[in-house]
Amino acid sequence: MEVSDGERRFRILVCIDGSDESYRGLKYAAKLGGGVDADIVLLYVRPVDQGLRTGGLQVQVARANMLEWGLELPGIKYLKKGRDMLVELGEMGEDWREESTHTAVEGVALGDNKIEYINKDGKKIVLKLKVANDIASGILDQWEIGQYDIIILGASGKWRGMAKALWDPAVAEKIAVHAPCSVIVTRDLEIGNGHLICVDGSEKSLDMVRKDATLASRCQCPISLISVSLDVEGEEQAADNVARAKEMLENLGIEVAETLIRVGSPVEEIIEAGPDFSLIVVSDTSKTGLRRFFMGSVAFKVMENAHNSVMIVR
Repeated sequence: MEVSDGERRFRILVCIDGSDESYRGLKYAAKLGGGVDADIVLLYVRPVDQGLRTGGLQVQVARANMLEWGLELPGIKYLKKGRDMLVELGEMGEDWREESTHTAVEGVALGDNKIEYINKDGKKIVLKLKVANDIASGILDQWEIGQYDIIILGASGKWRGMAKALWDPAVAEKIAVHAPCSVIVTRDLEIGNGHLICVDGSEKSLDMVRKDATLASRCQCPISLISVSLDVEGEEQAADNVARAKEMLENLGIEVAETLIRVGSPVEEIIEAGPDFSLIVVSDTSKTGLRRFFMGSVAFKVMENAHNSVMIVR
């Protein structure tokens, strides 16, 4: 799924680990990627120290179609389950053309493997089994290959063989901080409850509203807006922030389902309002891209502590 010149498709990278949460993220990806202009990649990252480093597997076996292996290799059954789920959802047909690719990885007999399923309109569903030094690096390396618009990963799953929750500094935080694209961290993701977009009146937040409106339109998700004032004196400004964002969306022909004005700690108020919605949508406020700025921001604190799913928009 390398990017080719003259082609601009909407690309979604879904990180699969076999957990229920990762499959909830996949269902959401199916809604976002329902158009013929969108491709979905299911990724399982296998750290190089997760067994099968050498011996046992011959290279010619590794080159075979990974879904036809009679072996319970790490990640394959999770990718197969994701593929079958997309078929059941009607997002993929049994008649799609199939192409398999093997890429050698030094010292690892299994290497990288992917299967592309392609329909008559050129839409792709890709299963990718990737080898990397660690899971987070593997996900970020995959972005370099595919230049994705959004990465979806679960907050409560466990990557098999690692005995680690996905939501830990080595994985989810690293992805959220360093990914060049938008990131959704899912927690009990329910598709039909809409997006709660957090606005603060800045041009960056208005740009985020525009970007998320595009995403929400892809899955026909209702949009709501929230702005939080630190004290009652700033409540009028918060109301103005919401009014500006609402007017901008209405000028684009997009209806706003609900507006919320809150007073208090922005992090606490946003987290409290969040469970009524599928996603809390926040902007990466770092202008420099430096880790320390983002990790101290409202966006990061909301993502870290929210009870439901959060999207960081870039």
